[in-house]
Amino acid sequence: MAKRAQKKEITDADVKRKAVKLVVTHLKKKAQGDFTGAEHINSWLESMEELLEKDEFVLSEYLQMRKNLNDAIERVVDEELRFKLRDSWYSLGRALDKKVKSN
Repeated sequence: MAKRAQKKEITDADVKRKAVKLVVTHLKKKAQGDFTGAEHINSWLESMEELLEKDEFVLSEYLQMRKNLNDAIERVVDEELRFKLRDSWYSLGRALDKKVKSN
C-alpha cells in the first residue's frame, strides 16, 4: 500500500488569507488605469501585499487594512468606480469572516 502524503492541516487563518488574496487580485483588476484617487488605492494595495507576505495572520491588522481601504475608496472621485471598489470592500469583510469547512 502506497503511503499517502500527509496534508497540512488548514486553519481558519489559511482560509482567510487565501480569500483575502483573491479579493486583492480582483481589486487590482478594477483599479487599473488612471483616475483621481488612484495613488491612494495603489498605496493600499502595496501595503496589503506586504501584509500578505507575513507568515503570521493577525486579524486586527487585516481589519485595520479594511478600514484603510474604505478611506482610500472615499478619495476616488469617479462614482461608478467607487461603487465597484466598495463591492471589493464588502468582499474583503466576508473574506475575513471565512472559516475552515467542517466535515
